[in-house]
Amino acid sequence: MHHVSSNFTLFFKLFVPTFWLVFFGAFTVAVWLMGYEYYGRIPGDYMRWGATIFFLSGVLFLWFTVLQLKRVEMDGDQVYVTNYFKHYRYALDNVERISESDLLFFKLITIHFKKAGYFGKKVRFLASRSRFQQFFSSQPELTRQLLEKEKSKN
Repeated sequence: MHHVSSNFTLFFKLFVPTFWLVFFGAFTVAVWLMGYEYYGRIPGDYMRWGATIFFLSGVLFLWFTVLQLKRVEMDGDQVYVTNYFKHYRYALDNVERISESDLLFFKLITIHFKKAGYFGKKVRFLASRSRFQQFFSSQPELTRQLLEKEKSKN
């Protein structure tokens, strides 16, 4: 079994959202509880609603981005996916294709399944570039099946 996702997944999936929720949630609650008429030169109502909108937009951003990341391990027959609380195994026969997107410092991989599993029809993860390439270089038939399909679509 080869761990192909990046170790940064744990940081982005657990620590960043926890920090955001605790720090900015406490800030938003404090702004509402203090009830000052002005915060510096900012009127109190603008500050309260601005902090609330900022907090909620951050929560939505986290929900649709980093909270969707999973940790992925692969072997010749199975794909093992976890969100650090639940672990599921998918057969490689169920994988339709694998798509890659290069972000600035990371490679975002999306595994598209033929049939939806517990995590849905798609699973996204940050790939460790070296481990991901090492796994697929050791599996030439799998590379031909899954990665070449995606390249031919583009």
